[in-house]
Amino acid sequence: MNDAGGALSLSSDSAVAPHGAGATPAPPYTLRLEQPRDAAEIDALYDETFGPARFTKTVERLREGNAPFRPGCFVAYDAEGLTGVVRLWPVACAGGSLLMLGPFAVAERRRGNGVGGKLILASLQAATEAGWGAVFLVGDPDYYARFGFEPVPAGMLTLPGPVDARRVLWRALRADGTAGLTGALRAPVS
Repeated sequence: MNDAGGALSLSSDSAVAPHGAGATPAPPYTLRLEQPRDAAEIDALYDETFGPARFTKTVERLREGNAPFRPGCFVAYDAEGLTGVVRLWPVACAGGSLLMLGPFAVAERRRGNGVGGKLILASLQAATEAGWGAVFLVGDPDYYARFGFEPVPAGMLTLPGPVDARRVLWRALRADGTAGLTGALRAPVS
């Protein structure tokens, strides 16, 4: 997936979302694992994308006291700086463990030219390679369907607060990846 330095250089002509007819291709970007030095830029992008309300969302309860699954946390940079970020978090339920995708954000200047798709695919590949069975998220079903996410059957998983059940999605990373996953989601006990 990447070179020895942990980075993968991509140009927008290989991106998931196509440009319109006659559009000028966007400049290349680099996709790599998130590093501690990225923290300030990531926080700024999250603030720009979600605002302070992100801390009130139900999924934030699953991040509190939890540590991200670092091999699945990626950033994308272009000549202007940070352009996108995706994180994965381990969560547990009565039937086992899975990963939660999010927050996921792309800078306004890069929306629609494939950076987000590459970030999601990189995180899913890392989760698969590490042996995880499934990833869940709360998000737009139409957007995430292209990555294999589908609605969690009603009543299968319970989040620690209110959420629109139509936006609770998951993707199996192997044939039996979602088998037995049921009940209340929580941050894993260390």
